[in-house]
Amino acid sequence: MNIFDEPKIDCHNHLFDPARFAYHPDAPYAPSGQEVAPLEQFNQVMDAYGVRHALLVGPNSGYHTDNRCLLHALASGQGRFRGVAVVDRQISLEQLAALQEQGVVGVAFNPALYGVASLRDVEPLFGKLAELGLFAQVQVCEDQLLELLGLIERSAVRVLIDHCGRPDAAAGIHQAGFQALLRLARHGRVCVKLSGMQKFAAADALHEQSRAYVHELINAFGPQACVWGSDWPFIRQRTRVDYGPLLKLAERLMPDPHLRRTIMWDTPRRLFGFA
Repeated sequence: MNIFDEPKIDCHNHLFDPARFAYHPDAPYAPSGQEVAPLEQFNQVMDAYGVRHALLVGPNSGYHTDNRCLLHALASGQGRFRGVAVVDRQISLEQLAALQEQGVVGVAFNPALYGVASLRDVEPLFGKLAELGLFAQVQVCEDQLLELLGLIERSAVRVLIDHCGRPDAAAGIHQAGFQALLRLARHGRVCVKLSGMQKFAAADALHEQSRAYVHELINAFGPQACVWGSDWPFIRQRTRVDYGPLLKLAERLMPDPHLRRTIMWDTPRRLFGFA
């Protein structure tokens, strides 16, 4: 059995459907052209590559804190999807619980886009997420995590780190930010997405430049705290990215089929409550 036939869950992807769900005026970027990616198209991609479930991530681009497109997919997916929402900091516990009832398993935070200062005064929201058992999904890059360690360690919230922590591929595994990420493994409530290699490695050297980081993360966190994601539909990429080659990259990075099954199927089923 090759990776296309193995059961898989894609744990990082986005939907963009401005024809049905107009973009938020405060969104930092408006995907267009080939970046537009409605639910029907993603269902076809999943079916083509044997992806059974997906964790849909509400994007800052396009929708900002408007979760209508995400919630529509959750409602119509018949259990195929779970979601990560983008919310206002002042959201109430009751509003978060209502999102959770609709299939939302976490809230996204993006210091990589907005800067570390964007997480100032976020502890009350982290507390609400912890109370409900929801994830705080955090996307950082390079050494940003150093400034957030105290916040993460003080909080009781479950944390999901995006895209291998988006290290500086040229700086090596001993760079301070990546080492900080590895240390978070000891807390037992931090998980990491083995995704977004195209965000930190060169397009023509994805395997060579991401391999050491992926292996270090698997060794530190264990396959029970690692999941895989594609980042489909690959917005704002400088060069073309395709779904099939990313799956083959995952196969090369994780050649053991038992390891792949744990990371790409068993672990996300358990973490995010897929049937």
